[in-house]
Amino acid sequence: MKLLGNPRSPYVKKIVIALKEKGMEYDYLEVGAGDPAVGEANPLAKIPTLICDDGKALFDSPVIAEYVDGLDGAPKLIPADFANRIAVKQWEALADGVTDAAVALSHEEREPVEKRKGPDFTVKQSKKIDAGLAALNLALGRSVFLHGGAFSLGDVACYCALTYLDRTQSNFDWRSAYPNLANFALRLAERPSVAQS
Repeated sequence: MKLLGNPRSPYVKKIVIALKEKGMEYDYLEVGAGDPAVGEANPLAKIPTLICDDGKALFDSPVIAEYVDGLDGAPKLIPADFANRIAVKQWEALADGVTDAAVALSHEEREPVEKRKGPDFTVKQSKKIDAGLAALNLALGRSVFLHGGAFSLGDVACYCALTYLDRTQSNFDWRSAYPNLANFALRLAERPSVAQS
């Protein structure tokens, strides 16, 4: 397998953690979304893109993560049981939504002032981040993991969202606002698959 990605992408990081968690061998081609290799493999020209051993390309991160988890190897990051599977995928979707809003804010901040969408856009994205983090913080409570007492794809996506906020929204003190998530991030940072990502 070959992963096309960039270490700055939280979505790529999610896949790297999943691959490492499963102990899978893969080649990592560090590229930007504008790289011709990405456009040739993925009509959306987005990273991450995974090139399977048979040459088939997969995108985007939820699909790639599900594919990786479906291959041989333990642990399972997405439960087989339908209700638990949907719960974990819902946590992944919520965490990815927080990441999407943070990415939108990061892009907005890099635009020249005259091209920015304005304060309403910033407030809208910030509200999504706050609401998403509040829901994750509440769900986590004093638990070690988001669902079922086991490390899952929901935890991976949540951790990637939090570390992306650290990198791009450094003025946002989410640790004080959401102490359950702060403790969660500290615990996960010590997990080998996470530390190596």
